[in-house]
Amino acid sequence: MAAVSDRAARDRRVLILSAGGTIGMTGTGGAQPDLDAAAIVANTTGLEEFDGLEARTLMNKPSAHLTAADQLTICRAARDASRRGIGVVVTHGTDTLEETAMLCDVLHDAEAPIVFTGAIRTATAPGADGPANLVDAVSVAAAPAATGLGVLVVFGGEIHHARTVRKTDTTSLVAFSSPQNGPLGRVTEGHPTIWSRLPRNPPLDPPNLDRNVLIVPTTAGDDGTLARAALATEPDGVIIGTLGAGHLSPDVLELWGEAAERIPVVAYCRPERGVILSATYGYPGSERDLRGTAVIPAGFLSPQAARMKLLACLAAGLSIDEVRWAFRQDDG
Repeated sequence: MAAVSDRAARDRRVLILSAGGTIGMTGTGGAQPDLDAAAIVANTTGLEEFDGLEARTLMNKPSAHLTAADQLTICRAARDASRRGIGVVVTHGTDTLEETAMLCDVLHDAEAPIVFTGAIRTATAPGADGPANLVDAVSVAAAPAATGLGVLVVFGGEIHHARTVRKTDTTSLVAFSSPQNGPLGRVTEGHPTIWSRLPRNPPLDPPNLDRNVLIVPTTAGDDGTLARAALATEPDGVIIGTLGAGHLSPDVLELWGEAAERIPVVAYCRPERGVILSATYGYPGSERDLRGTAVIPAGFLSPQAARMKLLACLAAGLSIDEVRWAFRQDDG
């Protein structure tokens, strides 16, 4: 797709929803939540050029403290505003920003974009990055070129899609990246340029996220101890790690294959890029054996993104076959 640069007058109203995180914290040693949405906007130079900008505080928590119910509240508020044709910016802590953004993408059913952003440095730190990220995020949310893109993450001048973004650095000002496909575009001098898009997935509307979904990794020498311990908790679903392009020890694969007959078991690849293969290898426990079970490949989704999607699928009442269909859209 040819690059689209939106330098025309911004013609979409924008609502900023504050959910907390470093962007609203003050102090350089022992930083704590402090600023609400109005204060964040007041401390940000460059937002005055956007007409009709509104700001509302949903909560003010470090994102490590957010519950699934909190995340659903954030996503519903953003979705409901976007249904009215309003571009939405959510300020959010970076620790779990990608999980909430993924959940929001699962719920999002409108054309106006929803954009997540945050900060690595507190509002009172030298070189605070929150204001620049917020201005960039608002410019994307207001831009006609962002129509229909879904849920985005704007950070460090880059535009990412919620389904592919990961936090890949703890302290860099460019903390987020999309290992699978790269950014969708950039923001330069306040103007977003979009050069690629991802297809939208059919939305879900779960009434709650009251399900137990575990993430269970694997390693060399895995004897299934962790898998058996996880299954003993009787989870509603499990996200399992695989080595390489979908490989497990035969005994561990047997455990998960049996479990997948009862509950959704979704498998991700340990590498940041790539998907589960289909028929390259044929040794016991290879991807051919994995795909011969009822285990569901997660495609390019990260384990944390796959968990949020599975939580929404289960809470929305999808059967195992319907969950398989939902994840097939991400399985390259």
